[in-house]
Amino acid sequence: MVTGMHELIDKKKEIQSSEWKKSLSDISIHTLQERLDTAEKDGHHPFSDFNDIDMLQWYLHRREHLKRQHEKSTRTVQSYERELTQFIEQLLTYSVEISIDLEKVVEGSLFKSLSTRHIRRYQEWLSENSPYVLTKGAYSVATLSRKTTIIKSFLKFLFESGYITEPIHEGFFKINIRKDDRPNRDLGPKEVIQLLDYFREINHPIVFSIIHILTMTGMRNEEFTRLRVKDLQYDSITSTYFLEVLGKGNKKRQIPLKEKGMKSIRMFRSARGIDDIDAAEGDDPLFTTNTGRAYSPSYLSQYLTKAIKESGLPFLKFRSSSIGPHTFRHAFAIISHLNGVDVYQIMKSLGHEQLSTTEIYLEKVFEKERHAIHLWKSDVFGEYI
Repeated sequence: MVTGMHELIDKKKEIQSSEWKKSLSDISIHTLQERLDTAEKDGHHPFSDFNDIDMLQWYLHRREHLKRQHEKSTRTVQSYERELTQFIEQLLTYSVEISIDLEKVVEGSLFKSLSTRHIRRYQEWLSENSPYVLTKGAYSVATLSRKTTIIKSFLKFLFESGYITEPIHEGFFKINIRKDDRPNRDLGPKEVIQLLDYFREINHPIVFSIIHILTMTGMRNEEFTRLRVKDLQYDSITSTYFLEVLGKGNKKRQIPLKEKGMKSIRMFRSARGIDDIDAAEGDDPLFTTNTGRAYSPSYLSQYLTKAIKESGLPFLKFRSSSIGPHTFRHAFAIISHLNGVDVYQIMKSLGHEQLSTTEIYLEKVFEKERHAIHLWKSDVFGEYI
């Protein structure tokens, strides 16, 4: 065991965060593909000369679809890389606390040296004794589920590719997300109207317009920040404007804009002091920060969340979570439902792949609507109903 731990400590010195990231950026996915092709041609195991960094790079950036627009988005790849790099760093940095009791490091590979017990211990440590938990409190169930899903997917890939011989991904405990484990992102029309009224009254056209457009379109945060002037188009058949949005999986959908939505876009651009739609260049961002640049998803979320929190509106005191861009996506689903729109139409409008995802947005509304008390009759409970 001592020998294995010493090797792990040496491995930690060898693979620091910056080194992993530098190594990942230095490796060309094209070069890795050529090495795989050569191994196949020579009759060797595909990944016989790959190391841990090669495997991580291949997993993140390998091409899986004939049409490149169907590949994972850059943001998704970055999210996976961030989670997996953190996983590796934690295994190396906190090996003693996690009880990574290795006899030896197999072929210089951390991944090949791990067993299911290490994965189980890591998951327990992450949820109970990791630095984040000790300083900031427990991870939400949804966050633990997301982290587990990403790491488990990678380890399963290593096993199925033959790079490791044990199905160590099976060491993870299951994490079931219940309805009450999800943050409360429900927002009804009355609350949205209160927000719009407030920002109109204090003459804040920027936040007003962002809230208005997000609610009317149901766009994702990232979809909103990607918009260019050329994505705002006019349909002569229906005599309406629409936004051509690039969603998850690089799938496009068209979102119609009502007249007041167009008015908000023009008001936003006027308040920012940038060219009106008719005079702007097609590749210009449709919505910009005060520096004239497109919003990043993280900045838009911080900016909007802070502005809403500082409004101090009374209904905010009764919410268990803050209101950000994604909350208005839920508001779109709820307002659509209250207007009698079929859940399948809501699913298509939001760009969801599965109906079950849309139903998650509406499950608390459904639960309240289907409560037994709504069927009580006054002749049964008299004046007290």
